[in-house]
Amino acid sequence: MLFSPLTLGELELSNRLVMAPLTRLRNGVEGVPGPLVAEHYRQRASLGLIVSEGTYPSQAGRSYPGQPGLVTPEQIAGWKKVTDAVHAEGGRIFAQIMHGGRVSHEDINGGHRVVAPSAIAVEGETRTYKGKQAHPFPHELSIDELPIVREEIVTASRNAIEAGFDGVELHSANGYLLHEFLAPNTNVRTDSYGGSPENRARFVIETVNAVVEALGANRVGIRISPEHNVQGIEETDAADVRATYEVLVNSIAPLDLAYLSILHADPTGDLVQDLRSRFNGTFLVNTGFGVITTREEALALVADGHADAVVVGRPAIANPDLARRWREGLPLNEPDQSTFYGEGAQGYTDYPVYQPA
Repeated sequence: MLFSPLTLGELELSNRLVMAPLTRLRNGVEGVPGPLVAEHYRQRASLGLIVSEGTYPSQAGRSYPGQPGLVTPEQIAGWKKVTDAVHAEGGRIFAQIMHGGRVSHEDINGGHRVVAPSAIAVEGETRTYKGKQAHPFPHELSIDELPIVREEIVTASRNAIEAGFDGVELHSANGYLLHEFLAPNTNVRTDSYGGSPENRARFVIETVNAVVEALGANRVGIRISPEHNVQGIEETDAADVRATYEVLVNSIAPLDLAYLSILHADPTGDLVQDLRSRFNGTFLVNTGFGVITTREEALALVADGHADAVVVGRPAIANPDLARRWREGLPLNEPDQSTFYGEGAQGYTDYPVYQPA
């Protein structure tokens, strides 16, 4: 079943393998995807769906040097060349809209104020254009500023459609802005957007609704990562985690989104499968950040009914023809982690397709 078609929104996918959003940092200081980026995505168009690397919706929301945006006309034009290349090969591609929140620095985002739900900094350092520096204390977004940030995400989503993307994935995972609202240690607000699970989920729910209103639900997916404690996130109280994500999923389920994508180390466990039943729509799983998903695991997740499709990262980096290799049981290229981030074609567009000996 992993290699059977899947209806996602109004799209028909050729198989149930989804390329994960993968930060690769090859878009230059201006955040404009160039020919190399277009070639990278074109090579992987045989996967059922590609989700782009996280793209920032505002300069303040930029997290990394070399990260692409969906803000300027030049960025939109660059992405149009990417989506045209993918579509020419028969592929489908969504843009991941990612506001970095407190995971940023003024020397990354052009001097803009770093923002977050609460004025709590990420511990440790981040790589900037001026070298490694400590994460700054972010500005706590006021009630009046929240609609501005939400509208930036809506505008970037519209820009994605203008750039030819088939839809957008709202990044509410891995410690970035929307996830920061959900987590109790990064959201200590005392207003209507903090405190209870209902309040902490409020901004995410409002943002999803606003993007759906702008694009239509069939073009909108969301990615979440409950209990994924990275970049300072601490979701360690199982009861609170369940309550928070039940509120979120119960609230967005009636919208009939294109999909819900969950990154979790135990995709067949009670939490993930309960959220799946509540969503009652197309359901994607990723088995964990930094954990390589195997062919056998992917086959079982779909065959056993735990997911409609499987999101894969590093196998897709190293094997542009991953769908064929897994379908036919062919050997795989090994990913070179030393080339994951940076510039140039090495480790990006130079992985070979399978050739029989």
